[in-house]
Amino acid sequence: MRCPFCGSDDIQVKDSRPTEDNTAIRRRRHCVACASRFTTFERVQLRELTVIKRNESRATFDRDKLARSISIALRKRPVDPERVERVINSIQRRLESFGETEIPSHVIGEMVMDALSNLDQVAYVRFASVYRNFREAKDFEDFVGNLGGVRG
Repeated sequence: MRCPFCGSDDIQVKDSRPTEDNTAIRRRRHCVACASRFTTFERVQLRELTVIKRNESRATFDRDKLARSISIALRKRPVDPERVERVINSIQRRLESFGETEIPSHVIGEMVMDALSNLDQVAYVRFASVYRNFREAKDFEDFVGNLGGVRG
């Protein structure tokens, strides 16, 4: 483990505890060299997953990429970070328990869409606009109209 601030490997663990949902260990760390503090999370990785993209290329599943895409959809939305973390953990666990090591990207996209529809409707529409490649305002109008909401 290296300090993300100065790169030193003289790091001390100050506190360890399980996360609220018991899916990871949260560690508070202290860098002896620069006195910075930071948090790390340790998670069990059940198997190495490969994502099959739409163009048939393959990439290793990246939990951080999943978290970033959800975070972008939720930007400036009033959603508790703990709920977001639980959603990300849930999606990852479901993927790992599929029994397959190669998973099409559209399966992950649909899982994210489903999770966001229950978490925040605005984030759901934001994610859908990129995932479903909306090209014009009518695409948004049709999608929002299908949500069952009131159209203006």
